[in-house]
Amino acid sequence: MTTQRQPGFGRILMRMGRVQPWRYGAALFLWTAIWTMPVLVGFITAHFFDELLAGIESSTVVFVVVATFAYAAGRSVAIFLGMRNHGSLLFRAGATIRRNLLVRIFEMPGAAAVEETPGEIVSRFRDDVEHIVEPFDISVDLTGALVSGTISFVIFWTIDPVITIAIAIPVLVVGIVSTQMGGVIRRYRRAAREATEAITGFLGETFAATQAVKVAGTEGPMLDRFMALNAVRKRMMVRDRTLTEVLHAVFRNTLNIGTGLILLLAAGRLNEGGSTGISLGEFALFVYLLHVVADASYFVGAFIARAKQGSVSVEKITRTMRGEPWTRAFEKTDLWLDSEPPAPELPTSDHPGFESLEVRGLSYTYPGSDNGISDVDLDIRRGEFVVVTGRIGSGKTTLLRTILGLLPADAGLVIWNGEAIDDPASALVPPNAAYTPQVPKLFSMSLRDNLDLGADVSDHLMNESIYIATMRHDVDLMPEGLETLVGPRGVRLSGGQIQRSASARMLTRDPRLLVLDDVSSALDVETEQILWNRLFRARSEVAALVVSHRHAALARADRVVVMEGGRVVAVGPAAELQESSEAFRAIWEGALSATTPG
Repeated sequence: MTTQRQPGFGRILMRMGRVQPWRYGAALFLWTAIWTMPVLVGFITAHFFDELLAGIESSTVVFVVVATFAYAAGRSVAIFLGMRNHGSLLFRAGATIRRNLLVRIFEMPGAAAVEETPGEIVSRFRDDVEHIVEPFDISVDLTGALVSGTISFVIFWTIDPVITIAIAIPVLVVGIVSTQMGGVIRRYRRAAREATEAITGFLGETFAATQAVKVAGTEGPMLDRFMALNAVRKRMMVRDRTLTEVLHAVFRNTLNIGTGLILLLAAGRLNEGGSTGISLGEFALFVYLLHVVADASYFVGAFIARAKQGSVSVEKITRTMRGEPWTRAFEKTDLWLDSEPPAPELPTSDHPGFESLEVRGLSYTYPGSDNGISDVDLDIRRGEFVVVTGRIGSGKTTLLRTILGLLPADAGLVIWNGEAIDDPASALVPPNAAYTPQVPKLFSMSLRDNLDLGADVSDHLMNESIYIATMRHDVDLMPEGLETLVGPRGVRLSGGQIQRSASARMLTRDPRLLVLDDVSSALDVETEQILWNRLFRARSEVAALVVSHRHAALARADRVVVMEGGRVVAVGPAAELQESSEAFRAIWEGALSATTPG
């Protein structure tokens, strides 16, 4: 994979702004107005103090009071509108990145979509997106602060150029420090993020393997490992946060000290009097607008620091998207926040029928190894039951995943109904094909939600799918039927119930080609036979491509495909292979012994 050139955060901001041009433009306008409005108060204050020395009139007092109340009301309205728009802007910005990242992950080959651990992926969606949105948020304040600060500098220059130059010194110091510390900020933030991801990844893997940990009696070592990772994370986070807070303190204190010195200088010029000095009103204007300049300088430093941290997050998200440019994460997309999203469409009975699936010369090798499949040919036609079998590690699961596009083929063709498929991952999905993996995944929600996954499945199709998958009796015994919560990863169900639930979910898509990877391994022989009988009785037009070593499946198969070392070594009905294939005989005898009472 080629390394992509990392963009400056200015380009990232422009890309994010283009997604919501009206909201971002409104935010820039409103917050610029909010930041520049204090300049008006500065002029009102200057006028008041100049009039105070000359003998203030009642009309001046009335003007000051009215102007102050008008300013307060106008700024309050601007802040209300700005906050209302800003909240929507930031939420949509984060949601856009998250949706584009999720869509990209679903586009990649399903068996190897991401290389990171689940904890790292959660960190991408949560922390990295937040760190990208933070400088986007600050950019609005930065723009307003820079406009108001520039206006203040022009006003200062017209009053006293010498004092204005003195004001510029702490501002330059903040900018130089921010720029010079940019590399250190990036390194510290990257180290802190990696330490956090190590913790979340470890926790995710540990919770997924709780039973293995308890059986092995390794709770103590696992806890020690967690404490060690947490100690590293603590050290990295403290270092990162300390640097951030130190920089903020340097920015603030530099500006505060500079402000104090400038006020002393301005006070001295006030005491000079005459045409070379400054008036009391001008001095008041200096005092009032100095905080505007100080805030502008602070936001420059804060933005640079946040932008460096956000750049690290953009790098990480780009790597997760594997080959896509960084701009993909910031593409405009419909978030369905203002209307209901359309329901997923299920296949109907009139979708194009299935005639044949042919595989020619299909090859795939796992990166960094010699394992995979090589030059595989396979045929399956409508109504056929084809079983792929072989020893552990022979390439059975890899073959199914490569046919379906879940792994990217290195060579070969997949031909559907006589036409070569360029992108099997997009073509071999419902209504054409559906897949149940060796280890099915259920979600922590109701059984019904696990079966329909948000689609509008008719009661007839749902009940038929449950019946074929031999789940009817199990559902009837559940306390709330289909509304029963199955728990995280289906933990409240048995292994057989999980596999049959996954089979029922596949059947609700009404596919013409069923691809099942050892789905009967957790079923008893009688249940497996019932499942195959019901399937081909209810849906005689379907074809099934099944990985299995079970006798019931092998005996029923129209053809058995025997694999060894990633290659097909024999093809034919089970009766013929018992005579012609030594590899098959070993599998057949093992299947028989597994079903014979000891």
